[in-house]
Amino acid sequence: MKKLNRRAGLVAALVAVPLALTACSGGGSDEAASGDGSLTIWHYESDASAMGQAWAKAIEIFKAEHPGVEVKVENQTFEAIQKNAKIVLTGNDVPDVMEYNKGNATAGQLASQGLLTSLTEDAEELGWGDKLASSLQTTARYDERGLMGGGEWYGVPNYGEYVSVFYNKDMFAEHGLEVPTTLAELESVMDTFVEAGITPLAEAGAEYPLGQLWYNLVLANADRQFVNDYQLFQNDVDFHGPAMQAGTEKLDAWIKAGYVADDVAGLTAEDMGTAFISGKYPMMVSGSWWFGRLVEEIQYDWGQFLFPGNSLHTGSSGNLWVVPENAKNKDLAVDFIDITLRPEVQNILGEKGGLPVAGDPAAISDPKTQEFTKAFADINATDGLAFYPDWPVAGYYDQIVSALQSLANQSKSPTEVLDQLRAPYVEGKADLLEG
Repeated sequence: MKKLNRRAGLVAALVAVPLALTACSGGGSDEAASGDGSLTIWHYESDASAMGQAWAKAIEIFKAEHPGVEVKVENQTFEAIQKNAKIVLTGNDVPDVMEYNKGNATAGQLASQGLLTSLTEDAEELGWGDKLASSLQTTARYDERGLMGGGEWYGVPNYGEYVSVFYNKDMFAEHGLEVPTTLAELESVMDTFVEAGITPLAEAGAEYPLGQLWYNLVLANADRQFVNDYQLFQNDVDFHGPAMQAGTEKLDAWIKAGYVADDVAGLTAEDMGTAFISGKYPMMVSGSWWFGRLVEEIQYDWGQFLFPGNSLHTGSSGNLWVVPENAKNKDLAVDFIDITLRPEVQNILGEKGGLPVAGDPAAISDPKTQEFTKAFADINATDGLAFYPDWPVAGYYDQIVSALQSLANQSKSPTEVLDQLRAPYVEGKADLLEG
C-alpha cells in the first residue's frame, strides 16, 4: 500500500474543497503553497518511446487514484527545457513536475539556485532510497553548491543507461570464438580477428565512443573510491596513478595492435554504428541507446555482454523527475513520481527496452530485451555504475575527444595525453569548488 507523505492530508483536503481554496488563494507564492487540484507534467519523451508508454501508464494509475484531479501533460523538447529552464522556473507559471537532465551543470545548478524542491523527506518516507542503487542516487542528490552525489534529493530517476559490448554472433561462430569473460580473453578474441584480417572493434574518435572505451579500460584498474574521487571530488586524482596510466597505456596498445581502424580519429558515432550494423566489425563498445536501433536494423544474429572483467561500468541513471520550487501542487507531483517507480510502470519500461531502475527482468517476454535489461540489473545489484568520463567539469568532453584523437593518431604518448587531460580537470574542479 502506498504511504502517505507529509503533505498528503493537505492534498486530500484541497481536492475535496476546491471552491474554498480558490476563495482563499491570492496567487503568487500563496497560490504555490495552496495548490489548485490539478497536476501539470512536462516531459520530452515521444508517445512511442519506452518512457512515453511508461509515463502514460503512470498517468492512467494517477488518474484512477486521484479522480478529482485534472492532469495536464505538456510535451516539451529537450533543447527547450535545457535552454530555458532557469528563466521559466523563476516565474509562477511552472509545471508541478518535469523531466530534466541530471548533473552538476543542470539539475545541480537549479537546485543550488533554489529553483527546485527538496524531496529528501518524501524519499525517506516513500522508501525511494531502498528502490534505487546508490550509484543511481548519485545523480538525484546535490549539495548546496549543486554538486551531485550528496546532500538533498532534488530529483528521481526512473530509467538508466550503460555501455556494454555488442557483438556479431555469426562472426564469432565463423571463427570458433566464445564470449570473453576476462580482458585477456577479449584480447585473445581480438587477436583472432586481426589475424583473419578483420578489425575487431567498431569505434569512433571524433565523438564520444573512444572516450567511453578509454574510461572502461581505466575502470578495469579502478575501484569505487577512484570513481568518487574523479567524479565527486572526494580526493585529488593522480592522473599518472594505476587506473589512469594503465588504462591509457592499454588503449595505446590496442591502437598499435590494430584492434581499431587506422582512421578511427576521424570517425563519428554514426560511422561506428552503421559500420557495426552492416556487419563490417564483429564488436562495438557503446551505450544502451543503440539497442532499439540494433533491434530494428541488424540482419544477422547478435548479442551483447558486459565489458569483460570489469566490476565498474560506464553508465548512469537517465533523466530525472524534478519538482519546481514554485509548483502549486507538490504533493500531487510526489504521488506521480512515486507511481512511476511501481512495478507495473517499471515493467513497461523493461518490456519496451527502456532499462527500468526498479523493474523485474523476469517479467520481460522478449529474450533479447530480457538479456539487455538483466545486464543493467546486474550492474545495479553490485552498485557498478561509474558515470561518464566527461562529467566532472564543464567542457571536458571536447578535451577528452581531442586528447584521445592524439593518441589514436599516435602523435602523443599516453603520458602526454594524461598531462593534456589533467590541466582542464584541475582548473574546472577549482572553479566548481571555489566559485
